[in-house]
Amino acid sequence: MADRGRQSWWDIPVTIAIALGVVLLITTFLVKPFSIPSGSMENTLQIGDRVLVNRAVYRVRDIERGDVVVFDGSGRFVPAQVIPDRDPITGALVWVGQSFGLITPDSTDFIKRVIGVGGDRVTCCDAEGRITVNGVPLPEDYLYPGDAPSLQTFDVEVPEGMLWVMGDHRSASADSRSHLGSPGGGFIPEDAVVGRAMNVVWPLSRLSSIPLPEYGDIPSATQPAGS
Repeated sequence: MADRGRQSWWDIPVTIAIALGVVLLITTFLVKPFSIPSGSMENTLQIGDRVLVNRAVYRVRDIERGDVVVFDGSGRFVPAQVIPDRDPITGALVWVGQSFGLITPDSTDFIKRVIGVGGDRVTCCDAEGRITVNGVPLPEDYLYPGDAPSLQTFDVEVPEGMLWVMGDHRSASADSRSHLGSPGGGFIPEDAVVGRAMNVVWPLSRLSSIPLPEYGDIPSATQPAGS
């Protein structure tokens, strides 16, 4: 009886440890929760929303225009030294909390929408005030009500392996436009992308998927629009 009692006592922490290990493996390689820290993606995403980020999707397909992605902006959107200096124990606890979406992500993590991929020419704006990609205006139904596509003009060519990203709440988003003069010119390396935000899972009243916009056929930068 005593042996069975000791075995039962150990069953609980062992089971918890295994469960935590499985969850951490999932969040490391497949799906990770992410807490929305600002209003830069309103109304698509609200402050405090928790979303599931698919970490595996870009192993089977390329990053596409319109994807809402989480990425590490250190060295481009923020200085690399902004990363908090934590001791190993605190760092492990914070990592667990962020993996479960219980702790706000580090200030080096951002969530934005991909507007241009490598080779694209992204311009603001055409005669009707729309952003164009390779000469084709984007239908941006997801923009925050009342926002213009951009009040800042720009004309950029996205280098291969890079992305041009913008928030849906354009008047409240420090995105690629705000970092044209920063290291990297506002572009984000594809390998800095953590994954694609797929679903809002909290609060339950906002449970929903994050749809991909219909941009239509956008030609390559070397292909004339309409050809």
